[in-house]
Amino acid sequence: MTTATAPGKIILVGEHAVVYGRPAIAAPVWGVVATAHIQERGEETAGEHGCVIVARDVGLTLRLRDAPPDQPLACVVRRTLQALALPPDPNWRIELTSQLPIAGGMGSGAALSAALVRAIFQHVGRAPTPEEVSGLVYVSEELYHGTPSGIDNTVVAWGQPIWFVRGQPPEVIRPGRAFTVAIAMSGIPSPTRETVAHVRSRWQQDRARYEGWFDAIGELAVAARRAIEAGDVTALGSLFDDNQALLARLEVSSPPLERLIQAAREAGALGAKLSGGGRGGNIIALVDPDRAKAVKKALVAAGATQVVITTVGGAES
Repeated sequence: MTTATAPGKIILVGEHAVVYGRPAIAAPVWGVVATAHIQERGEETAGEHGCVIVARDVGLTLRLRDAPPDQPLACVVRRTLQALALPPDPNWRIELTSQLPIAGGMGSGAALSAALVRAIFQHVGRAPTPEEVSGLVYVSEELYHGTPSGIDNTVVAWGQPIWFVRGQPPEVIRPGRAFTVAIAMSGIPSPTRETVAHVRSRWQQDRARYEGWFDAIGELAVAARRAIEAGDVTALGSLFDDNQALLARLEVSSPPLERLIQAAREAGALGAKLSGGGRGGNIIALVDPDRAKAVKKALVAAGATQVVITTVGGAES
């Protein structure tokens, strides 16, 4: 059996504006991962031969040869087999599991696809480059989200904090010192396709105003990179708050997210904001390590269904 994993992700600064060419910063979350297992099926009857994909977390079992062209996981398998010049329907059983909430703003689709790509490469004795993983995962992101920026597939492929500008090679960011982030799940699905479409509709109606907000978010991303590389967590926390104010103007926040953000701030977080598409999904709060437990308790009391504490810039980042 071959096994491969991929991390979840959070966007630290820059969501939505990144779709319009502004920079964003994202980081992997290794505390919650997606996993792909591949096992040779052995001798089967003629009718049972071929590749089977099983993803119990989403109630999915499908035969590769029967899957429609727009099924994201099947599409990734097909493209990866093609990239490796392998037979189109190998006699494999592929099992996928994930610790990531679906539509939770943590890149669950990208993580599953990245784990899948890595497992296929490893199963045939190849080590994929981050560029190969990212490119193959992007195919599924288009099917999940319509017009993705590309940031999700990039950060899960590199597995390190990245500086991302659409259409440009990603840059790995080296934090001046590690910092701690509390990720609070709202329990409300985050419809990325819908929120991106909503912002695009508003942008088309009032381009000047929205371009100004996108510029401001881009400037915050530049300042956030400086703060991260300098190890200035106080400055970074303030930038989280400023970014949240602009995301609220883009109408992608919501009362449940605002409650979580306010609870985190009142419990001593250095800054907090939504992360990802918005409306639902999750919020992130920058915390001093000695305040992490208190912030987590406050977030649960405010309605968070799950809270993950992660370190950005540690050994795994």
